[in-house]
Amino acid sequence: MPAAVAAVDTFEDHEVELFPEEEELVAKSVDKRRKEFTTGRYCARVALGRLGLPPSPVLPGPRREPTWPAGVVGSITHCKGYRAAVVGRTADVWTLGIDAEPNEPTPEGVLGAVSLPPEREMIAELARGADKVAWDRLLFSAKETVYKAWFPLARTWLGFEDAEVAINPDDGTFTARILIEPPVVDGVPLDGFTGRWLAREGFVVTAIAVPALTT
Repeated sequence: MPAAVAAVDTFEDHEVELFPEEEELVAKSVDKRRKEFTTGRYCARVALGRLGLPPSPVLPGPRREPTWPAGVVGSITHCKGYRAAVVGRTADVWTLGIDAEPNEPTPEGVLGAVSLPPEREMIAELARGADKVAWDRLLFSAKETVYKAWFPLARTWLGFEDAEVAINPDDGTFTARILIEPPVVDGVPLDGFTGRWLAREGFVVTAIAVPALTT
């Protein structure tokens, strides 16, 4: 992440006193869901603190996306054994997206459901290499990250089939080309993203950070 972005991650669950609005969301949840939610909010609060901001509730929006204090953008991810949050000020960052997944093949049928034919060809070619990366899972993670970066700007749904991702195995980057008519946000067509990825500690992690627009 760029220096202007506060990033916090953890491989362990953390207890934090939830705000009443947050507690209401998980009051009847199973233990697994509660730990995911609580530790995600722990990461978010620490990250917000690094921006000099006080703790505040981070509630889900209409598409379950986290809503942030005014002047802040961010993203949260969680999977078994890993939680993370990133935040930045809108003066520095236009949008953020992160996703983490286990570095394991996707369940049967998932790749076909989330990928386009050119992407499946790419995954097959990447799989012929010696790297121990679950490329299909990495593709899934990248598409999740694209959506997380897209929705706060476009405020519209983006399906798996609506973006084509190309993974560069050599430099840890990926690009996403939006295949639907791109909305114009702040005078700029929202037609694609560039992100970074890594495979480490048993996980694949993808991230997008778009610098704030300058006039």
